[in-house]
Amino acid sequence: MRRRAAVALAACVLAGTAAGCDQPVGGSSTDRRNTSDRPAPTDISEHESGPDSPIAYGFQVPRGATQVGPLVRYRSERLIASYKPELDAAQAQRDAEQQRRRTEAEANGTPLPSPTPTPTTQPSDDTFRVLESPPKPDTTISLMRIDGSPTEVVRRMAAQIDVILPDADIIRSDISSYCDERDRRITGCRIEAEGKGPNERDLKVTLRVDPGNIRTRTAPPATNQSPVMKLTVEYVGDPRRGQLDRRGDSDIDVPSEVTQPDTSGLIWPKMDEDAPLTTPLLNDWTPPLGSTVLLSGFEPDFVGVATTKALDADRIASMFAESVSKEPAKDVVEDLNEITTTYIAERKNGETALASYVLSARGYYAMLFYTPPDKKGGPPAP
Repeated sequence: MRRRAAVALAACVLAGTAAGCDQPVGGSSTDRRNTSDRPAPTDISEHESGPDSPIAYGFQVPRGATQVGPLVRYRSERLIASYKPELDAAQAQRDAEQQRRRTEAEANGTPLPSPTPTPTTQPSDDTFRVLESPPKPDTTISLMRIDGSPTEVVRRMAAQIDVILPDADIIRSDISSYCDERDRRITGCRIEAEGKGPNERDLKVTLRVDPGNIRTRTAPPATNQSPVMKLTVEYVGDPRRGQLDRRGDSDIDVPSEVTQPDTSGLIWPKMDEDAPLTTPLLNDWTPPLGSTVLLSGFEPDFVGVATTKALDADRIASMFAESVSKEPAKDVVEDLNEITTTYIAERKNGETALASYVLSARGYYAMLFYTPPDKKGGPPAP
C-alpha cells in the first residue's frame, strides 16, 4: 500500500494542478475512481519529451528528435520466469497467513469482512508486489519523431550505440550500412547491436526508422510527414544479476554530435501528407473514438494513443492483445511515477502483439506493437 501511495503522490507532484490530485492519497475507492475522469490535454506537445531526455542504460533522445508518448518499460519473459518461483512462494506464504487470520477471527466470533474489489478504472498492483524488492523492468521502448535532419539523427543514434556497445563495430559515417534504398531514396533503416556496455551490462539494442511509404509519398498517421524511430533496449544477461547495482546504469556520457560527414549519398524521400487517422494499422486495427493518435509507424508497425479515461486506455491495450490470443500474458510494473500494464500475445506462427497501458502524470496511454506471422523477433517485437 505504501508503494502505491508513493506512485500516486509522485504523479501528483509532477502533474502540478492536474485534476484528481487534490484527492488524498489512499482515499476511498470512490475518490480514486473519480481521477479517471481527468481530461487529457489536446496539445500533442504535452505528451512529448525533448532531446537529451533519458531512455535507458545511457541512451538519450538525440538532438533533432522528439520522444512521443511515454517510455514503454516492462519485464521480459526471462526476467519474469527467473523470479516466478520466489513470487509463488511469497504468495503462498501470504495466502496462508491471510487464511490463518480469517480462521482465528471466525473462531473468535468476529469474521473478517470480504475484500473490497479493486475499481476497474485502476491498474492492478505490481505483479511482484509481495516481494520485498520487486524486479525492475529490463526492457524499454522509445518512440520518436525526427524533426531535424534524418541523416544526422540516425548517425547520432549510431554514435550512442557505438559508445554504449563499443565492441559492436558500429559505423557512424555511412548510413547506407543500415538503410535500405530504392533509387537512392531511403525506404527504411535498421541497426541491431548486442554486447557488453561500460557498466558490464549485456545489452541488445534495436533501432528502426520508418520514412513513410515511398511509393505513395504518404507518412504514417500523426507523424507530420516526418520519419519515425523505434528504439528497443533490452538487458539480455543473467536476469538476477541484471537487477544488481542498477543506480549507475545511465551514468554514461554519449555524444550529441557526429563530426565526420556522411558518405552514403542517400536521400530521405519527402512525404506529401500523413495518412488519415482512420488508416488501418497493426493488422487492420483502427483507433477507437475518444482516443488521440500521438504517433504511428508502418514498418515497424506501432501506434501510440492517449485517452481521457484510464479504463479506455486499458481496454485498447488488452483488446488489441486479445485479438492475437484470448489469454495474453500480463505483467504490471509500478516504477518511478508510472504504472505500466503490459500484455503480450503470441501465436505459434510468430504473430505477436505487445500492448502497454501506461498511467503516468501526463495522462493515460495505450502503446501498441505488432509483429506479423513468420517475422517473429521474439517478444517484444524489435
